[in-house]
Amino acid sequence: MTTKLFSLLALGAGVLASCQPTPNTTTSTTPPADATPTAAATSAPDEASARTAVARYIQTLPNATLYVPDSARVNDNEATWQVLVPRTDWANRMPNRARFEVDKQTGQVSSQPVK
Repeated sequence: MTTKLFSLLALGAGVLASCQPTPNTTTSTTPPADATPTAAATSAPDEASARTAVARYIQTLPNATLYVPDSARVNDNEATWQVLVPRTDWANRMPNRARFEVDKQTGQVSSQPVK
């Protein structure tokens, strides 16, 4: 009786283990929050240059087609520009925009987590 019980438990554990989801490596993800900033050619003194710097930065990302830089919003944060860019795959979720920081002095772009 005990042998049958252990056999049944082992079979059940094997079935449950095979049902575990495997990570999908083909799905696109957001850039990590600590992504290395990319240097722009010049500083970013105004909103238009901040948008341009972020658009250039997005083109270097592997999932660049998911971003809509034409619909980006720009906020002035004293030393940096905060650029919020909508993502097409985040249409029905909040937040639905990716956040980038552009340094006004150097023009460096870095991705930041959305709060």
